Amino acid sequence: MGTTDFAVCCLDALVKAGHEIAAVCTKTDRPKNRGMKMVFSPVKEYALAASIPVLQPESLKDGETQEALRTFGADLFVVVAYGKLLPRAVLDMPRLGCINVHASLLPKYRGAAPIQWAVLNGEKETGVSVMYLAEEMDAGDVISADRLEIRAGEPFGSVYERLKPLGSELLLRTIPDIESGKARAVPQDSSFVTFAPPIRKEDTLLDFSLSPERLCGYICGFDPKPGARAKLGDAEYKLFSPAVGAGNTDQAPGTIVSAGKDGLELACGGGTVLIHEIQAPGGKRMPVGDYLRGHSLP
Repeated sequence: MGTTDFAVCCLDALVKAGHEIAAVCTKTDRPKNRGMKMVFSPVKEYALAASIPVLQPESLKDGETQEALRTFGADLFVVVAYGKLLPRAVLDMPRLGCINVHASLLPKYRGAAPIQWAVLNGEKETGVSVMYLAEEMDAGDVISADRLEIRAGEPFGSVYERLKPLGSELLLRTIPDIESGKARAVPQDSSFVTFAPPIRKEDTLLDFSLSPERLCGYICGFDPKPGARAKLGDAEYKLFSPAVGAGNTDQAPGTIVSAGKDGLELACGGGTVLIHEIQAPGGKRMPVGDYLRGHSLP
């Protein structure tokens, strides 16, 4: 059960390892882009190419969907970036249970956007966890976990790509322990629980009263998508590739301190932040120096 390319990585690993995939369950097709053309999820595209049966229920709570799942006789349900909660009737269905590959070190960052919030908050490490599913979101007992260092200045997109194979490798190592009965699941410590809610558009508008370090985290956390937004004059730009500025300034937060081939320096709380890439409204992402050769900033 999955939707995104993160889930495809796990599905592909299961197929190549020789596991029999009884069926795939993914979100329904959605209209997308200007033409509002119906688009398949990455998991559906993979499943169709591999001739794997595909289910796309609006809900897992109705009896017809549950009966369809039951007819496959699956030993194990594997859930990865699916986006739907499983009701008790579904959790109790497979012989070996239901497991989830979650892109955080649980109990930290339960929720829809764990990788982004780890980067946004300036975490030094993240990871993946395999857990038994519970009715509460991401609250099940953890079977296994692997850690991953977040490099200084590393954007969300890079962390995401490095976590994909880590998740699939951990899944393949964990399934034999579940099958043999050797898996040891550990309850999550509720005192360490944090949450990673879906990213909203308002989250991406930068607050320049924050410290340079916090601003860098936010800019990296929205790179490549949806992009950190900043009002410069009357226009809204997207900013990428940040670094902590070299000095202090008494200018108001959000003020342009300097702009040239080395980047765009903006005042913020307690210092400055240096931006190396920018995207103007309706334009493409490019180095600040290249942008300034044909444009000016307010």
